[in-house]
Amino acid sequence: MSTGLPEAWPRLLGDVGGSNARFALETAPGVIEDILTLPTARYPTLEDALRDFLAQVGARRVAHAAIGIANPLNGDWVQMTNCPWSFSIEAVRQALGFTTLLLLNDFTALALALPRLPRGELSQIGGGAARADAPLALIGPGTGLGVSALVPHEGGWRALAGEGGHASFAPQDENEARIWRYAQARFGHVSTERLLSGAGLALIHQALCARDGEDDAPREPAWITAQGLSGQDARCRETLEIFCGALGSAAGNLALTLGARGGVYIGGGIVPRLSGFFEQSPFRRRFEDKGRMSDFLAGIPVYLITSAYPALPGVAAHLADHLAPRSNPPRVDVSTPPRGGSAGDMHA
Repeated sequence: MSTGLPEAWPRLLGDVGGSNARFALETAPGVIEDILTLPTARYPTLEDALRDFLAQVGARRVAHAAIGIANPLNGDWVQMTNCPWSFSIEAVRQALGFTTLLLLNDFTALALALPRLPRGELSQIGGGAARADAPLALIGPGTGLGVSALVPHEGGWRALAGEGGHASFAPQDENEARIWRYAQARFGHVSTERLLSGAGLALIHQALCARDGEDDAPREPAWITAQGLSGQDARCRETLEIFCGALGSAAGNLALTLGARGGVYIGGGIVPRLSGFFEQSPFRRRFEDKGRMSDFLAGIPVYLITSAYPALPGVAAHLADHLAPRSNPPRVDVSTPPRGGSAGDMHA
């Protein structure tokens, strides 16, 4: 006999960045299947992308959905920063017939996933052993720069949601100061995300071209990365070194701010593509280069996340947490800043 309650499974999970939207179905607790990556540029709206995903995987009925999104959230209306999508959360819920639709910042979702990531999907870059009772910091360059954290709370964890990627960039040497001046002349305020993102790679390269008196027309980040990793172009190589060094300084700042002796995690879509170079780059030296606090940072482990879809377990945990004590009518839940750290990245 029907209970009148919505079906518990499957649940729709999403991780939407500036360039790509990743969707999946959770068919049982912790069982995530039918993962598809859809370019955001292919779809006029989030609703269109969701409909296409559901059609491709043949999901006839989904009652509960949660989506991590690379954007700040503050109420029902969402205007994405690094993607032209804008929408009402409630309108999307009604249009797709969901009983529950939760949105949370994508890096908040990734932070929630950190304790659930297999050790085989983490690569340690220096430091010692993590402390079990200490905060975990998270930072990751992609289409934008995400920042978040997990802090111990009442025997569990609380994820922070803020916009740390938009904090002001602080140059550490004359070369970075020159890049800052180049960016400041174009944009006014220079956030850390201006440099630590895909567009940031192109901007650093442009600034170096201008420094050398050459054409500073923008080049594609993928081209800069390929040329730098191959060693075929010295300026591209320098771009990657500056990028990794600046990321080290930003990650060290975050670790100091949070007291992140539980470890610093590197997410986002860019750094995993630098594997082999990143480990030998200025990243770790700059991470620890904090004067009197260098010894404090030297013991903190940094983990590069190598999972293909690391945020989805965090999205699933967020949805499960909201559904566990409830069996009630349609609702929309929006995780809003400022409970803490980023996720405001606008990521790939």
